[in-house]
Amino acid sequence: MSTTTDDLREEVRRRYADAALAAEAGGCGCTDSGGCCGNVSCDGQESAFGEALYDVKQRQELPDTAVLASLGCGNPTAVAELREGETVLDLGSGGGIDVLLSARRVGPSGRAYGLDMTDEMLALAQRNATEAGVTNAVFLKGVIEAIPLPAESVDVVISNCVINLSVDKPAVLAEIARVLRPGGRIGISDVVAEDRLSPADRAERGSFVGCIAGALSQSEYVAGLEAAGLEEISVTFTHEAADGLHGAIVKATKRA
Repeated sequence: MSTTTDDLREEVRRRYADAALAAEAGGCGCTDSGGCCGNVSCDGQESAFGEALYDVKQRQELPDTAVLASLGCGNPTAVAELREGETVLDLGSGGGIDVLLSARRVGPSGRAYGLDMTDEMLALAQRNATEAGVTNAVFLKGVIEAIPLPAESVDVVISNCVINLSVDKPAVLAEIARVLRPGGRIGISDVVAEDRLSPADRAERGSFVGCIAGALSQSEYVAGLEAAGLEEISVTFTHEAADGLHGAIVKATKRA
C-alpha cells in the first residue's frame, strides 16, 4: 500500500505528540527505530541534533521540559540576528525553545509566534512560556503549509528541522514569502542533502519522520526559495547528519 501525504503528516503528528508527552514526564519519545529528529537528552551522547546545539547559558534559562522537547538540528535564534521590537515566527515550534529564546531577544516591544499542528506540543509550549515568565510569546495551531497569519505581518521567519518534515515544501516556502514584510528575512536550520543524492538515496539513509528521507537537496532549496520570490539566498552546511546529508543554515530575504 502506498503512503499518502495525509499518512505522512499523521505519522509526523503522532511521533511528535509522543515526544511532547514524554518530555513532560521527564523522559524521551524518540528512542525507537522510527525515531524523530533526535535529542541528546534521549540519546545520552553528542549528536547532530537536539539540545547540544544550544549553549549552557541558554539551556539554563529555560524550563527542563523545553530542553527535553528540543528536537531540532540547529539553533536558528543564533543565526537570525533578532532585534528589539521585531515580530518573529517559528514554524513547527514544538516545545517552544526557539520561541522563548526569540521572545527574549526581541524584548517586550516585540512578539514571537510559534506555529505547530500538534496539540500536545502546543500545550507543553504554553506551559513552558508560563513557567519561564515569557509574556510576548503566542502559540498558534496550524500547519506550516497554510500559516494562520496575515500577509506581510512578520519580520523574521525561523524554523528548526521542520521544513524537511513538510508534505508540501513549495507551499511552505510560498507561505514564508507571503507572511514576511518587505525586507524581512529567514534564518532556518534544516537537514539538507547534497545534490548527488536522489530522493531514493535519501530514503535509504533514514526515515521521513527522522528528518532524513524528506530533506531537500541544496539546489532544490535554493530553487524553491527563488520560486517563492526570495533573494540573497544561502544554504550552508554546518555538520553531517548522515552520509550525504547535513545540518544546514538557510538564509534569504524578501525584496524591500
